[in-house]
Amino acid sequence: MSPPELCFSLHTATPRDMLRIQMISASRYVAEDEEAQPPLLFPPYRSTVLRAPKRPPVRIPQTLTEITGPASAWESLGGPACSDLTKQHAGAPLGQRIVMAGRVLDEAGRPVPRTLIEVWQANAAGRYAHAKDQWDAPLDPNFTGAGRLVTDDEGRYRLTTIRPGAYPWGNHDNAWRPAHIHLSLFGAAFASRLVTQCYFEGDPLIALDPIAASVPEGARERLIARFDLGLTEPSFALGYVFDIVLRGPASTPTEDPA
Repeated sequence: MSPPELCFSLHTATPRDMLRIQMISASRYVAEDEEAQPPLLFPPYRSTVLRAPKRPPVRIPQTLTEITGPASAWESLGGPACSDLTKQHAGAPLGQRIVMAGRVLDEAGRPVPRTLIEVWQANAAGRYAHAKDQWDAPLDPNFTGAGRLVTDDEGRYRLTTIRPGAYPWGNHDNAWRPAHIHLSLFGAAFASRLVTQCYFEGDPLIALDPIAASVPEGARERLIARFDLGLTEPSFALGYVFDIVLRGPASTPTEDPA
């Protein structure tokens, strides 16, 4: 499902904002863990049969374009963060409140500070606030399901939202997607760009889902948020921990590389 209209746009940045972009660079980036990434062609995930490339990808050498990018300028470019998806409307949304928190790390295990995370998800009934989602589940007028976060100086983030519901997706007979949250990260540069999704510990649909199954078994656990009682807020929300690693041997798998 494509992201709905998010609560900000980089295109609204003024020329003065653009001048404030700080450029960072690195001599090289460690490659992502290729054995942890889903293949471009995975027949059980039927749409990859139609859109997977017919030829092997061509690797592009790292240049200034790939190893530089905005740093510490996201809020000036896009406006304030929208990290609590339960307070974007007049009323409270329906569903189980959750808090998801963790760290964003680079290929060496170092925190990635002040970097942008975009999130989008279905509501508690498993429906997106998106014109193309027309399955028979109710929309929630108090839940849009889209937001943005900026990590702190230690690479930490915190999201308050509603646990999304499962939904049918037509890949095969009686196919249902597990509960998941989509995440898009820019990291420090284009070379660390990541679009992925997070599942939830204990969901039986994960084992039945071709998208999740396309990720090699040894790396699939990197996409699962773990319940954490310490993060759970009494009488308010369940807590889940989900760390994200950009590139390197412990990299978080992408959601769909095709």
